[in-house]
Amino acid sequence: MRYKLLGKSGLRVSELCLGTMTFGEEWGWGASKDESRQIFDTFVEVGGNFIDTANGYTDGTSEKTVGEFIASDRERFVVATKYSFPLEMNNHVNNPNGSGNHRKNMMQSLEGSLKRLGTDYIDLFWLHAWDFMTPIEEVMRSLDDMVRQGKVLYIGISDTPAWIVSEANTLARCYGWTPFVALQIEYSLVQRTPERDLLPMAKAFDLAVTPWSPLGGGVLTGKYNQGEGQSANSRGSDIPERNLKIAEVVSQVAQEIGCTPSQVALAWLCLQQGVVIPIIGARKVSQVKDNLDCLNVTLTAAQLQRLDEVSQIELGFPHDFLGSDMIHERLFGGTFDAIDNPGANL
Repeated sequence: MRYKLLGKSGLRVSELCLGTMTFGEEWGWGASKDESRQIFDTFVEVGGNFIDTANGYTDGTSEKTVGEFIASDRERFVVATKYSFPLEMNNHVNNPNGSGNHRKNMMQSLEGSLKRLGTDYIDLFWLHAWDFMTPIEEVMRSLDDMVRQGKVLYIGISDTPAWIVSEANTLARCYGWTPFVALQIEYSLVQRTPERDLLPMAKAFDLAVTPWSPLGGGVLTGKYNQGEGQSANSRGSDIPERNLKIAEVVSQVAQEIGCTPSQVALAWLCLQQGVVIPIIGARKVSQVKDNLDCLNVTLTAAQLQRLDEVSQIELGFPHDFLGSDMIHERLFGGTFDAIDNPGANL
């Protein structure tokens, strides 16, 4: 396991992050405590130190379990948790301030997370999802207060439009508040739409990117191409043909290399530009071991090209327009190819 700096910070985190939404059986599909312990230990044994959870994962059990696992060596781990959603999804009706991005929910969520995790501080505190109601200034000033109090060391933002993240970090820069250092988004071979604006924005602000659902909800494991999970209670029949085609190419590349499709999908993510740290989650020890082996996979240029081509998306306006030969001709007077500009996204 190698380590990366978390965005524009000096914090060193493992090149894979362990997602713990599966820690607990309250939602009917998670791992038992014993299995969770084995998953955690397997990740740590290979050098993993970056752990991701949230206040509401398995109704708080995930945080409690993570807190117990890290207790004997707290300083070693970079623990990330989130606020925005309620602790228990079924018990927040008629409580308008029991969720959201505002200061009240932020403070009560943070205090609850600190208690469940059994720690005095959170290494990385994520805003979980943008609510489109709380002013950006309130969010950034409130998060800065949490940092100044020593309860939070770094802050990140998840599931939020690029323009909002851009404004938030610009305000932080102007007012001397704590900026976001990381961005958590859905990103995989079957979900490349972040390449339109979110990833270029992350590059511009030097944000680390931690993709969730890096296996496309299991699609990229290839199991749906093989007919697995096609029962009436599964989502197999709802998977777009495009995604199944991508998974098929992933499986073909995996067969050529002698590894699993999951390892190919994760290896592709790790090779994307910028600081990209996939969040791997598992319900079984065998799954986390398989995912960790992606670090030993080498993809050739030709294989990368095949994966890129089958999963390619249209960037849409204004990206396709600004990248066209006609616009390049008008903007650069026929000299575009002769201009060295390593920071360009064109």
